[in-house]
Amino acid sequence: MKIGKVPETVLKRSILKQIRHRRDEVLVRPGVGEDCSVIELAKDEVFVISTDPITGTTENIGTLAVHITANDIASNGAEVIGIMLTILLPDGTRESDLKALMQEIEATCAKLNIEVLGGHTEITAAVNQPIITVTGVGKMSKNHMIKTAGAKPGQEIVMTKWAGLEGTAIIAKAKEKELLSRYTFDFVEGAKQMLDHISVVKEAGIGRTLGVTSMHDVTEGGIYGALWEIAEASGVGLEIDLKKIPIRQETVEICEFYDLNPYQLISSGVMLMITDHANLLVEQLSKNDIPAAVIGRITTGNDRVVMNEDEKRFLMPPKSDELYKVSF
Repeated sequence: MKIGKVPETVLKRSILKQIRHRRDEVLVRPGVGEDCSVIELAKDEVFVISTDPITGTTENIGTLAVHITANDIASNGAEVIGIMLTILLPDGTRESDLKALMQEIEATCAKLNIEVLGGHTEITAAVNQPIITVTGVGKMSKNHMIKTAGAKPGQEIVMTKWAGLEGTAIIAKAKEKELLSRYTFDFVEGAKQMLDHISVVKEAGIGRTLGVTSMHDVTEGGIYGALWEIAEASGVGLEIDLKKIPIRQETVEICEFYDLNPYQLISSGVMLMITDHANLLVEQLSKNDIPAAVIGRITTGNDRVVMNEDEKRFLMPPKSDELYKVSF
């Protein structure tokens, strides 16, 4: 395809035909000449909006793009309605690649019961790999808002799934051949399949029902970064038991292979929840096949501490994610 906005025939054939209508709130859907979507807002409901680009990988970019933004909105306590897309593709991209990307995005939306509300697609010499920016729209009752800044001293910290989840899957997919020089096929496949757990929408709903006061999905900067952000937003301290942070052996091995810190590796699919009822929350998550653990507690003051038996480490503001140390 040539540089510039994709032609109308391509728009209709490879984008609009892939999108399905599944939300009654959506009154104006994507179409030729439609630059905006219209969504009905009920009384006492508020909209929640979040936006995120996918830049660190080209593997499963459509799946990641949808889940990352849906996770952000769910972490605020809202129900996700749909997404707006900006897709920038390098010169020389084939229409078949665009169509496959839209089919991947639509399949992920179907799993989450959300819609593609609209967007923009362009071929441009400004990028050398596909870039997707997703803006998500969600809704919730005004009195159901959950902020990252809702942590209070005395509460406990619950973590779902495993540290480094997303980063492990990204590296395993992109570096499969290199990893197979040391590890078995089943081992690498297990690491790749961690991507199947990247949504936190289900656990967010459980947390909301049980009255958690703060939720934060773990993205760039990993577990350490997300813990710092909760404490900083809430103006509190925290104390974490390193040995209680769940981590899979695939992550341990792959991080050793590339000399990465798994606790500072991008971890979309992991949720941190702050609650007065940690054991009940873990029990309910387990009943819904979501692994979870109590990893620490919120404290007074500003010390953000990770304990490894007698060794104490103070958390620092998050820096560049460990994923960027790997050359793709």
